[in-house]
Amino acid sequence: MVELLLNALVLLNRVLSIGNTITAFSLLLYALTFNLRERVARAFALLLATVTVAYFGDVLASSSLPDSEIEIWLRLQWVGISFVPAAYLLLSDALLATTGRVSRGRRLLVVRLSFLLSLATLLVAAFTPWIGEVPQRAGDAVYLTPGPLFSFFTIYFFGGLIIAGWNFWRAYQRCLTKVSKRRMAYLMLGAIAPLFAAYPFMMLFGEALIASLPYLFWLMLFLINVSITALMVMMAYAVAYFGVSHPDRVVKSRLFQWILRGPVVASTVAAVTILVSRTANFLGVEEGLVTPFAMVASLLVLQFAITLTRPTFERWLFYGEDRNDITRLHLLEDRLLTTGDLRQFLESVLNAVCDISSVRSAFVAAMGPEGLELEVAVGPDNPLRDSGDLPSMQMNNNRVSFDNLGTVFTWDSYWLVPLHSPISNEIIGLLGLYAKSPKPEFDPEEEQVLSIMVERAANALSDRRLQREVFSVVDRLVPQVEAFQRMRAAVRYGSVESFMDRLDGVQTEADFVNLVRDALAHFWGGPRLTNSPLLKLQIVRESLEEHDGNPVNALRAILRRAIERVRPEGERRFTAEWILYNILEMKILEGRKVRDVAMRLAMSEADLYRKQRVAFEQVAQAIADMEHGLIVKSGVLEEGGE
Repeated sequence: MVELLLNALVLLNRVLSIGNTITAFSLLLYALTFNLRERVARAFALLLATVTVAYFGDVLASSSLPDSEIEIWLRLQWVGISFVPAAYLLLSDALLATTGRVSRGRRLLVVRLSFLLSLATLLVAAFTPWIGEVPQRAGDAVYLTPGPLFSFFTIYFFGGLIIAGWNFWRAYQRCLTKVSKRRMAYLMLGAIAPLFAAYPFMMLFGEALIASLPYLFWLMLFLINVSITALMVMMAYAVAYFGVSHPDRVVKSRLFQWILRGPVVASTVAAVTILVSRTANFLGVEEGLVTPFAMVASLLVLQFAITLTRPTFERWLFYGEDRNDITRLHLLEDRLLTTGDLRQFLESVLNAVCDISSVRSAFVAAMGPEGLELEVAVGPDNPLRDSGDLPSMQMNNNRVSFDNLGTVFTWDSYWLVPLHSPISNEIIGLLGLYAKSPKPEFDPEEEQVLSIMVERAANALSDRRLQREVFSVVDRLVPQVEAFQRMRAAVRYGSVESFMDRLDGVQTEADFVNLVRDALAHFWGGPRLTNSPLLKLQIVRESLEEHDGNPVNALRAILRRAIERVRPEGERRFTAEWILYNILEMKILEGRKVRDVAMRLAMSEADLYRKQRVAFEQVAQAIADMEHGLIVKSGVLEEGGE
């Protein structure tokens, strides 16, 4: 019994390892599919790639028999393991930049050095025994015995993670709202997953633990694998909001569906395949006969279950108080008539009309802005007469009134039945039937059925007219909604984009930096300062009382305050750390010439211009931070729920 339990734990951990490989790869594809333009998402994708390779090598090594083959897969793992610290540092730098703390060069240098160290680690681990020596088996677990440089790799690995963790904490502190802080906390917690997934703990103490406490080892490994799955999903959930302007429910729904149809389905099919294969071998049944059927059956059943249950789960998990609104939106999406839908429906109506009334041709025309417009026609006769437009229709006295159809007119070779709007009763179109006789005539049964067809055609045209009005409203609404969502997404993490829409001519962060640069160029007076769109900032308006209602002086004070935010702590020095502030003080506040500033700072004018551009970006970010802080403090931003 005890042996059976141990074997079950080993098998379960193998299934979970395969599942985590699939989950990491699926989330990697998700990040690359939906928000690849976002720097945080790209860094997260790299981190997931390292986890995928590490798990992939582990799964293949555990399934191999010859030691030579095992060694190949164990060393392949180091393609992922080696770059985990660099990926962590890259992600932490991207998070800080997103929250407004752009690297001044030092963090970027650390990231680049980490990639060089990771590349060196990979080369050493792949081609020498200095980090991992030879494959070793401990029960069902396989690993490389640690080499003489493994301790140095461990120091590098955890040193990089400590620096990245500190950057995560700084990014968390810079978040502006409760929602952004909560999601950043999710990301920080989820970031534990790659650590446990990639670091080769077996090389440290795996053999001793398996030899003395095998049940505890496999139970701990089971709990770790389950936790890694949950933490990776949590991390992906937090990253999914970076760089997207969709509402929260859309992001949640999209990720939920991706996880269900990707990791859940693939992992379950893999688990069923392994279990059926083991069971077939145990029972002596031919594995090739049972396993393919089990794979296909489990795949179809899972897809069927997801299709049936997903809408209900999404409605109760993600929509909250908006369930009724979302239901109406989905209903509208399902019921809307496109031009093709309307044409198909009217064709079926006209075919039925021709069969009922025994006429060879029929058409429906709708009242448009420029008169009658032919919607659809059936039969050999062409009401357009190859002219492209309907000929002018003159209603004559040749008409007949029917109890159900109303008045039917004769025009050219057609009988015309007016189509009335069910809402306003106005004529919105005409249904034409090729005339069988000089005057319209229908028997009572034909008239009754035709009246139903006419009503259906009128309802279709009326719905189409209403939907065109809806589309017109949507066309005007969509740009405003997209702008609002961009502002809402940006403000969570302190981006300049959250208030750009209130500044004339500003579409990107580069435009905002240019405004700040122009204002600084005329800091002591000039049209770029006095006419600057920055005067519309809320921080400027809030400072008007302090400057006797003079907005230009208020903006100048804000610029000065932003420059002071660039100043490093401590006593002023002429070192690299102080270079940006020194440029701003001498060039802007003191008004010195470029040549004088370059000579004072011992740099070329070209280098000065490059550094000056970075300094202006820092000032722009400082102004953005001040604006965000005031917006949040004054309650302008409404914090959404989770």
